[in-house]
Amino acid sequence: MPIIARSASLIERKYSVGERSAMTAADVLIEGLIDWGVEVIFGLPGDGINGIMESLRTHQEKIRFVQVRHEEAAAFMACGYAKFTGKMGVCLATSGPGGIHLLNGLYDAKLDGQPVLAITGLQFHDLIGTYTQQDVALDKLFMDVAVFNERIMGPTHVENITDLACRMAYAYRGVSHITFPVDLQEKELKERQRSSRNVPHHTSDVDARSARLPDRMDIEKAAEILNRGEKVAILAGRGALGATDELEQVAELLGAPIVKPLLGKAAVPDDSPYTTGGIGLLGTKPSQEAMEDCDTLLIVGTSFPYIEFMPKPKQARGVQIELDPKRIGLRYPVEVGLIGDSRNTLRELIPLLKRKEDRRFLQEAQAGMKDWRELMEKRATRSDKPMKPQVVAWELGKRLRDDAIVSCDSGTIATWWARHIPARRGQMHTLSGNLATMAPGLPYTIAAQIAFPNRQCVGFVGDGGFSMLMADFVTAVKYKLPIKIVIIKNNTLGQIKWEQMVFLGNPEYGVDLHPIDFAAFAHACGGVGFSVDDPADCGRIMDEFLNTPGPALVEAAVDPFEPPMPAKVKAEQAVHFAESLARGEPNRKKIALTALSDKVRELI
Repeated sequence: MPIIARSASLIERKYSVGERSAMTAADVLIEGLIDWGVEVIFGLPGDGINGIMESLRTHQEKIRFVQVRHEEAAAFMACGYAKFTGKMGVCLATSGPGGIHLLNGLYDAKLDGQPVLAITGLQFHDLIGTYTQQDVALDKLFMDVAVFNERIMGPTHVENITDLACRMAYAYRGVSHITFPVDLQEKELKERQRSSRNVPHHTSDVDARSARLPDRMDIEKAAEILNRGEKVAILAGRGALGATDELEQVAELLGAPIVKPLLGKAAVPDDSPYTTGGIGLLGTKPSQEAMEDCDTLLIVGTSFPYIEFMPKPKQARGVQIELDPKRIGLRYPVEVGLIGDSRNTLRELIPLLKRKEDRRFLQEAQAGMKDWRELMEKRATRSDKPMKPQVVAWELGKRLRDDAIVSCDSGTIATWWARHIPARRGQMHTLSGNLATMAPGLPYTIAAQIAFPNRQCVGFVGDGGFSMLMADFVTAVKYKLPIKIVIIKNNTLGQIKWEQMVFLGNPEYGVDLHPIDFAAFAHACGGVGFSVDDPADCGRIMDEFLNTPGPALVEAAVDPFEPPMPAKVKAEQAVHFAESLARGEPNRKKIALTALSDKVRELI
């Protein structure tokens, strides 16, 4: 992260901005952010942040303000920006409802461990708590979501709070929140306002980093456990995204398949001979079998939440590499916890590992992946109509550039992304992991394009999630961002529908969506829209869509009855599925025929 050292007293800095020359409290905030390397702020103006907006106007050559259409999108953009760049994402919202709208995106950042700074307005400092308009105590509201959460008390308070907020967001990889009374934003900074103990400029914008290496004895103990294991599996998540080469070296030495939770999709490329792909409901059969059969588990940078897909306690010996000590043993009872950066820790571990001569565990996983990939290709190259969602993902995946940044949404869309859009070396892939919220796909894509103007930035979203924040497609048009959004249109909340049926045995209810003409919407916004419903046309239209200059979207009308089936269906799930049909599932005939047809195709 580039840091610009403060070279002049904040009190002494002056601006030639028409009638304004004195520094305001808002100027201290914005200049502090510039010193911390902040280049862009996502937000929506409002009367509760007018002083901050004025400071952004006078500093627009140094820091960019991106206007959004919904504050929730601003928070998602800040989170996505942090995910893709490693830098702190910043979002800005007005007092009351503006700040409230940020919360969902901020919880996305909290649960996925991303450094984000939220700045909100507050009512006049001497009217707070008097039931005035938009009198919401945002500092109290943000207590759970933020690792740092403070209210500005005056102009000389801003420098201290800004430095601490930025440092906390980075140090604890979480959300910092500053809320700023509107009248204090415009107050001029004067030395006489400072309390006697507040020494000027006693804080620093230096971002201190450690080597982040675990204790040597723990590394040696971990190596001993891994060397003794006969069937070692590696579970690599978002914390391992920067350790691709090291993961493959460990996998080669230990003969270990690499299993990837969704946030770790790009930890190793999907064409790596060592990976079995995803895990969980939308994972692969070889990944599930590796978890079921392993006798040793190396967990690298993940707290994958679905414990039921992990090895059973006492089945396997465990070693975990994790930056955050409180996450050690959170999902599996490991014997050794290595507190450190994934790449640096693996580099320390590798010289102590012995190459296993027995490669059968890895070879079985590789044979399983060969069969799995053939099955996925069979499902994704079907020519029947209605078009299958797998076809769209397959055709998109083949055409993505090696530098593509792919943002996915939550729901059944994540199944098609996980299984049919391969992560290639050099690409970045993400979605809302632990929050699993709908709607971040579009904002993430916008943030990615702003952060990396020359890379291919693609959103892969469902019609339910996209319609929540679709107004921000016009944000891409406004800023001439050449994003590409693929919408899987099945006119239903698919994940909810299948959960109602398969997990509860209930008929679907309340999940149908009224159709939207998304292509027409794109044109109305000033972008370009495409439609496709025939698998024979999908590749051709995808080519035209991806090569269109500027922001564009394609709506792909697909079969709403195609189930996102788990890799291995449990008896209980099959019973619930049958119960839902028997209890009056309104589309039972079509669903039953689709499910039966899919199963028959797997057998022939």
